[in-house]
Amino acid sequence: MGRTIVIGDIHGCFDELTDLLERCELRADDRVVAVGDLIVKGSKSREVLDLFIDDRRFSSVIGNHDRALRQYWRGEPIRLTKGQKKTCAELEVDRERYANYLRELPFYIDLGTHLVVHAGLRPGVQLKHQMASDLTELRTMGANPLRRKGVPWYSVYRGRKTVLFGHWPARLPRRSARAIGLDTGCVYGGHLTAFIIETNQLVSVPARATYDPRGKALRRTTTRLSKPPFDLNILPEANSYDPIASSLQAASY
Repeated sequence: MGRTIVIGDIHGCFDELTDLLERCELRADDRVVAVGDLIVKGSKSREVLDLFIDDRRFSSVIGNHDRALRQYWRGEPIRLTKGQKKTCAELEVDRERYANYLRELPFYIDLGTHLVVHAGLRPGVQLKHQMASDLTELRTMGANPLRRKGVPWYSVYRGRKTVLFGHWPARLPRRSARAIGLDTGCVYGGHLTAFIIETNQLVSVPARATYDPRGKALRRTTTRLSKPPFDLNILPEANSYDPIASSLQAASY
């Protein structure tokens, strides 16, 4: 029986993605689901998209960076970041192919017991009424979902499905009773992390490089404090308020 492997923010880190899939011993009947932000910041966005387009085992929700390019190519009045502009130019070689793929990415994927979104869910709001900005950018409770300081949405989320999300890098996966954050800052020199649903297992591989220079603070912190690449069959209990996160704010966007 095939497994469902949910992977954190890839950000164009294709080499680490292949490392992670090798460590997971990807099988022909497995399913791979990404939490979004497949592209931007890393050096191989094209290769990541080509894999997800060509291999039917792979699917993804849309992340805020994926969405930015989708909106830009639709002609919406959006200002791209430097990294987004660079990726946009990289993808011009086959813009129609990549634009068509990004256009089809959903805001969430329902896996039955688990729900995959890029950023989060606003507690107390039905899924069909969730705002696109919350699904792709939410971090803390309050009027501004972009804020990094405050009460994390996942610490008060009490839905029936366990939410698997990304968007908010930390040295180890963020945890609460009903949510697991899988963005462990690969593009900033951290790790690329996956969660295998059937075995309740976290699998991680280290970044081969720091691709985004704003990740220097994350690199220094993970070098000093993080555990080695982990493969945990039993998820540890973790404080929803990661004490390390405050030192990573400069790199966490």
